[in-house]
Amino acid sequence: MILASASPIRAELLKRAGIDVVVEAAHVDEAAIRDGMKAEGAKAEEVADALAEAKALRVGRKHPDDLTIGCDQVLDLDGEWLEKPGTIDKARAQISALAGRTHRLISSAVVVEGANRLWGATDSARMSMRRLTVAAIDRYLADAGPGILGCVGSYQVEGIGVRLFDRIDGNHFTIQGLPLMPLLNFLRMHGHGA
Repeated sequence: MILASASPIRAELLKRAGIDVVVEAAHVDEAAIRDGMKAEGAKAEEVADALAEAKALRVGRKHPDDLTIGCDQVLDLDGEWLEKPGTIDKARAQISALAGRTHRLISSAVVVEGANRLWGATDSARMSMRRLTVAAIDRYLADAGPGILGCVGSYQVEGIGVRLFDRIDGNHFTIQGLPLMPLLNFLRMHGHGA
């Protein structure tokens, strides 16, 4: 089984669940897919699913006899979709925009065999970030380190990012970027895992 994702968190979640995967990152033009679908009026859930499917198919076509899992996550802040920040300045801007507001994290997973989609699931969580001063944001960014630059929203709730929030409503695995329980149910039904 192949995980078409460079996310170490997703790989670790599957490993802890007893699912052995080979990681092969998929290289797709996420911005083109996201921007094109947004221009067509697509919902964030549809975009997360389409991105997960594109990644699964990109890798799955190279391995027609294996199951390939593609995943993606979209952060929806009142219709604005935030991406991985990449730089500390963009991370600061994201946290500033999210502070004192509620946003949604939408996570999708798609399983393909070769070029055939077999299954997909999408789940979302509501994340309410507390109000933050400029000093609190700077302190958080200094403490969090560069790992958050590759995380949509500039936080990881499995680490110190949890201190940014007043309330979190949703499945922990979905928040980490993988609708794990539905995926495990699918894999069990198809003879993978206990």
